[in-house]
Amino acid sequence: MAKDKDPKKEDSLSEVESALTRTEHFVEKNQKILTIVIGALVVVVGGYLAFKALYVQPREKDASEQMFMAEQYFEKDSFNLAINGDGNYLGFLDIVDDYGSTKAANLANYYIGISYLHMGQYKEAIDYLDDFETEDLLLAPVAAGAKGDAYVELKETDKALSAYKKAYGYTNEFTTPIYLMKAGKLLEMNGKYEDALKAYRQIKEKYPESGEGRTIDKYIARVETLQQK
Repeated sequence: MAKDKDPKKEDSLSEVESALTRTEHFVEKNQKILTIVIGALVVVVGGYLAFKALYVQPREKDASEQMFMAEQYFEKDSFNLAINGDGNYLGFLDIVDDYGSTKAANLANYYIGISYLHMGQYKEAIDYLDDFETEDLLLAPVAAGAKGDAYVELKETDKALSAYKKAYGYTNEFTTPIYLMKAGKLLEMNGKYEDALKAYRQIKEKYPESGEGRTIDKYIARVETLQQK
């Protein structure tokens, strides 16, 4: 005995066929427009790839090569030459001006900020460190910590503590205890003993093998003594 046809299935098939027919009609009706749109997308994507290959990548390479001598001066603590160049080779400021959109120019902002910090030009240091962007787990905390150092010199304690907090928020065994210690000392200096103790104890508990961890007991003992007075 033949089974009765399922009306629901027939309705579903009818809807699918109807949708396909409408799509075909739409494509036929708008074929010219669709061709133009697809062609435009191909041109845009192709243009972007060509721009990247023929302009962006060579520019990145040139910027990195031009910055080489400035990096050498920076490593030798010749910060003025690193920033301004020596007349024959570009300095970091030139890299920022001439290659502004490159990764090298972004890194130059970091070098300039650190250089100005060493030269005692703290506001300038902060300005350039603000312009530096990175997700590197070592450079990011060092840049934030350097801003904290600059704010300390400018007597802007709250901003310094905020910068140090950001710095030790990038958790790693190398930089985190350094900036916890700096934050702790600054808190202690400003009479915020409980907060200082939290920072010191965090070093003791989580980073006992670090340079800061090996001497942290005396800082903890000192703050506990101050709390009792």
